[in-house]
Amino acid sequence: MRIEVWSDIVCPWCYLGKRRLESALADFEHAGDTEVVWRSFQLDPTYPKGRRQPVYEALAAKTGGSPAQVQAMTGQVATLAAQEGLAYDFGRAVMVNTFDAHRLTHLAAAHDLGGQMHERLMRAQLIEGETLDDAETLVRMGEEVGVPADEVRQMLAGDGYAQEVEEDIRQARLLGATGVPFFVLDRAYGIAGAQPVETLLSALRTAHQHTGTTAR
Repeated sequence: MRIEVWSDIVCPWCYLGKRRLESALADFEHAGDTEVVWRSFQLDPTYPKGRRQPVYEALAAKTGGSPAQVQAMTGQVATLAAQEGLAYDFGRAVMVNTFDAHRLTHLAAAHDLGGQMHERLMRAQLIEGETLDDAETLVRMGEEVGVPADEVRQMLAGDGYAQEVEEDIRQARLLGATGVPFFVLDRAYGIAGAQPVETLLSALRTAHQHTGTTAR
């Protein structure tokens, strides 16, 4: 079975969804025959490149909420994340345009490190407060998971993997995704949102059964 996951590396629900998928796979009887492919998505593709803004400030501007309302909203998400072992720190997080970071995930995928790169970038954004449109930060993140630094610098200096990012986003729209995380199982079943582990596990079993039935 192939599981495709569309996500944005600055999306707190995506990291939460990643952990829940991992928990579901841990209980899935056919996990050994399952491939997880990470796809790019931008929650706000219009966010200006080069702008760096504290997440609380960015969310307040986007939602029209007060600082107290924004902190209450993110606090609820942080509580859910903590249940999955994720210590979110929205107070340190910086909002940036994620296009270059997504290009890095595709370069990493070319080295069979796509999943590791998504994990590293999500942790950097949501827990460590890294600035993920900074070239040297992306080089360091890539190196940490095994992507050669010279390849990352060469990619960032040009437009490498831009088309791949854009194609992922186009495919998401064609599949009806309006937000992330968005899970697609064998291009037959779609699951929107960071659903509970039990929901994801049930979907995995249903999709596997469907695959076995159609194979016969």
